[in-house]
Amino acid sequence: MIGLELVVLLGVAVLVGQFVAQRLGVAPPVVLLVVGALVGLVPAVRQTQLPPEVVLLLFLPVLLYWESLTTSMREIRTNLRGIALLSTVLVILTAWAVAVAGHALGLPWGPAWALGAAVAPTDATAVGVLARSLPRRQVTVLRAESLVNDGTALVIFGLAVGLTVGEEHLTLPHVGALFLLAYGGGAAVGVAVAWINMNLRRRLDDPLLGNLVMILAPFTAYLLAELIHASGVLAVVVSGLIMAQVAPSLIRAEHRRQALAFWPLLTFIINGTLFVLVGVELQYALRHLNGSDLQDALIAIGVVSVVLVVVRFAFLFSSAYLIRAIDRRPQQRELRISHRARVVSGLAGFRGAVSLAVALSVPETLDSGAPFPDRAFIVFVTSGVIVVTLVVQGLLLPGVVRWARLPRDTSVDEEEILADTTATEEAVQALPQLAEELGTAPKVTEWLRQEYEAHLATVRARGAGSDGDPALLHNRHYTELRLALIAHKRATVVRLRDERHIDDTVLRRLQAALDNEEVRLAGHEQAE
Repeated sequence: MIGLELVVLLGVAVLVGQFVAQRLGVAPPVVLLVVGALVGLVPAVRQTQLPPEVVLLLFLPVLLYWESLTTSMREIRTNLRGIALLSTVLVILTAWAVAVAGHALGLPWGPAWALGAAVAPTDATAVGVLARSLPRRQVTVLRAESLVNDGTALVIFGLAVGLTVGEEHLTLPHVGALFLLAYGGGAAVGVAVAWINMNLRRRLDDPLLGNLVMILAPFTAYLLAELIHASGVLAVVVSGLIMAQVAPSLIRAEHRRQALAFWPLLTFIINGTLFVLVGVELQYALRHLNGSDLQDALIAIGVVSVVLVVVRFAFLFSSAYLIRAIDRRPQQRELRISHRARVVSGLAGFRGAVSLAVALSVPETLDSGAPFPDRAFIVFVTSGVIVVTLVVQGLLLPGVVRWARLPRDTSVDEEEILADTTATEEAVQALPQLAEELGTAPKVTEWLRQEYEAHLATVRARGAGSDGDPALLHNRHYTELRLALIAHKRATVVRLRDERHIDDTVLRRLQAALDNEEVRLAGHEQAE
């Protein structure tokens, strides 16, 4: 029964946390962490230990896949060098710096490297939630960095744990082979899963079956990669990025509409649950430390948090100057960002669920049967560092963004207007030929032409920024009247059901059609 109670409790915690965050105007992860810590006080929850497999095998693939599907591939290609450096070199340097600090605080080298690997990668979930106010390019780089850097951290973590328990030997060829297998094998698995996914989606007409394939894809990629000891994270990311490119011309509208209704809700629930679980795990780790260990752990949290920020800032600024000295091409100059923008990126290096999962993956015992040294210390420090980065940096980030005075990013709106205008203009041009091929009646053709031209005038007026344009006023009045008529039709259909003239099945069918029309019109109204 505890499983069902835990599900209900976590669901209520996410609901309360999100509601309070909206009312207070605070970033949701901050409130959810506090709620999680309070949930950890519940006696039944105190006895529940979160298995690392839940995050690594159940939560993480879904979140990574959705982040990959919704990340700009064009921006990734443009900023590929910076993303590669951040997701490999920075992770290694960060893990090393944290390991040195941990060893100085009394940890043996093996556990110190395990701690460094746990807190080195930034988290895609936290970045996506807390860095939404940044320009598109910075958000894309941060998200891409956090999608790829998990693979680097997991290789370092595997080496650290293997050396500690007595399973690994540290030589340069061996380490190189592990990194090659992690990245090469993970990418190969991702390509293979994406190819299978594409072929299945071409053949499946049922949207339920198509979206079942979509759900299975990240788990399959992660599982296959882990079976060959490659990076499951990279396999999921590569598979998602490929599908993001081919899906617009491959996936049917009905499949896409169903997916867009399901996946945002799923990732919203998982995101919220993970942040609550971080707070719960902090309580759990706290109870496994005595007084002196707790004092040392609190000191370690502060030291490691400072090390993470210092290393990230130092790398961002030093790598920028190094690249400027080496690469003086004109296109490279166009990619440069200001120092203030670089400060924002430095502060946006949040840690999250991946770090927690890695820390929880530390084994209980060594090969000899002895307890793994300082396991509770590693879990507590990792949880504390996550809390510090999310709370302190999360609360500071809005103020730093205002201080940076970053230029307003209007590129998305401009490109949307460009695409809508071009698509509508070409559709109007193609209308006579298409009508002739289909044998469409002239009255229908003329009606469609007028509708498309009215829409084109509205889009052009939006692009010009003229709020008082007659086309915009006409579209607003049209939308408002259509929405009022839909509400009237819905009330009529419900009345017919209540009077038992129609069955509930008929009501649901008609209501679905009215809902689709209302959502479409409401979307157009918000775009204005």
